Amino acid sequence: MSAEAIAETINPVPEAVEWEPPMPPTDLIFDDGEPLESNRHRIAMNALIDSVPALFPDRHDYFMGGNMFIYYSSKQAKNRDFRGPDFFAVLDVEPGDRLGWVVWEEEGRYPDVIVELTSPSTRKIDLGPKKDLYERVFRTRDYFVYDPYNPNSLQGWHLDANHKYQPLEPDERGWLWCETLGAWLGNWEGTLTQVSITWLRFYHPDGTLALLPHEAAQQQAELAKQEAESAQQQAELAQQQAELAQSKADRLAAKLREMGVDPDQL
Repeated sequence: MSAEAIAETINPVPEAVEWEPPMPPTDLIFDDGEPLESNRHRIAMNALIDSVPALFPDRHDYFMGGNMFIYYSSKQAKNRDFRGPDFFAVLDVEPGDRLGWVVWEEEGRYPDVIVELTSPSTRKIDLGPKKDLYERVFRTRDYFVYDPYNPNSLQGWHLDANHKYQPLEPDERGWLWCETLGAWLGNWEGTLTQVSITWLRFYHPDGTLALLPHEAAQQQAELAKQEAESAQQQAELAQQQAELAQSKADRLAAKLREMGVDPDQL
């Protein structure tokens, strides 16, 4: 037996252990108990979320959420460094309910669009650390900030080819184009949940408002009412024409009788 074989017999070489990456944390929390900035912020958030289906009536491969945590790294999760955009959308993903958006459970997908409903107390964070995070780490393609208490506060950025945010220029209406969603973001004056102010809303490329479900239902009801009224008017017109024709026929028959002609024999 060789010296090498004797050495291996005395001190056997341990079998190689396959390296496994550390598992991501599983003790995630999805509610820190903190409410939204105000009731107006809550209404504004829901208006954005609930109008997205109107932008994509023929597709379902997307997820949108608001005021829910996004987990993107183990370090962030362990440090409880919560990040919960007021509105975000992710395209080309499986739809469905989620407690939060966990990047490592979503094949590494980050939000494609984010809207932060800012306020004087959060503005510096939204325009500073959050904007930097969404640009460098999330690489979110379109980022917007808007203060529901300030109709002139809308700002937006689009990620360029070098992964740097470039400011978006408003059009003559003050609207900003969201390339990822193929929609406009702009002001709308109206009443939502009994609050009448200027709201941030989505618009279709042609400038028509992306309707909320109750608005769409109301529009359909009004359209049905108009169609019913039009049908009623058509029926009434047809009846009037029929009565006019009968009146003419009666007068002609009477005239023929005066002339000694029986109209029933014609």
